[in-house]
Amino acid sequence: MASTTSGDVLPTGGRIFTTVPDIFFLPEFVFGGLVWILVASTLVTPPNPLGWVMFVSVFCFVGTTLWFFIFLCGGNQASIWPSLDVGFHFLAVVFYLSASVDLAYMTIITGQALPFFNLPENLKIYRLDIAAVVMSYVATLLYFLHAIFSAIRWKRS
Repeated sequence: MASTTSGDVLPTGGRIFTTVPDIFFLPEFVFGGLVWILVASTLVTPPNPLGWVMFVSVFCFVGTTLWFFIFLCGGNQASIWPSLDVGFHFLAVVFYLSASVDLAYMTIITGQALPFFNLPENLKIYRLDIAAVVMSYVATLLYFLHAIFSAIRWKRS
């Protein structure tokens, strides 16, 4: 009977670019970074909900960067790493979903006030907010898929 060891559960080095859950690292970087950039480039009104969106996008971007380099350097070979992988990506899904809902709500509020303040810069900010909402939901989907496939890999280990 063959048994798996913790050394062959998670990929290291260049193999992370070919395994199913880990291939989502790069799109998570791109879309998470776009959320960060788009929200940072708009008028932050009111600051509290959009501050949460900024926190989530920066937290997940930095966390994904650290996670990526840990996987790339091979520091993920202990038996706890598959469950940590699932936990981190599940937390990212919950954070991004709450941030996406907040951002969508604030964008709707901005859109309802747009006819009263029909300035070209307000329309530009509104369009940037719409793009940020779309990118935020795409990032949520990517983190969700990564969490699901990581959970499947964790269950197999």
